[in-house]
Amino acid sequence: MTTVAGPMPVAPPPGPPRHPLDPDPVRATKARAVFALGLMGALTGLFIGGVVPATVALLLARQARREAYASGGFLTGAAWLRRGESLAWTGLVLAAVAVVVGMVVGVLRLAEAPYGQDFAPNVN
Repeated sequence: MTTVAGPMPVAPPPGPPRHPLDPDPVRATKARAVFALGLMGALTGLFIGGVVPATVALLLARQARREAYASGGFLTGAAWLRRGESLAWTGLVLAAVAVVVGMVVGVLRLAEAPYGQDFAPNVN
């Protein structure tokens, strides 16, 4: 192996050069909000109240994806959006499971209850 004396060559930046007036890439603030709402939806999913933040997170994620696409790559945060969406879906699934379990428990309790009014044996 031989080494050459002198300065090391600098690799050119990947991709086409940026125009000086182009904005710097910035993480979308909606991406953080989607993650936070998705986390709240997942944590409170078993209590039916998790449906509201999870639904808002999914609607906000849709808007954030549109804005990121329209920005031409200057809005980042796709990983936060994916995580937030998955947490929101988890919250919705947990809420659906809680509703189904509640209905099953209610039906079983209704089946165990006596039908009609229960009179004493000596009443006509």
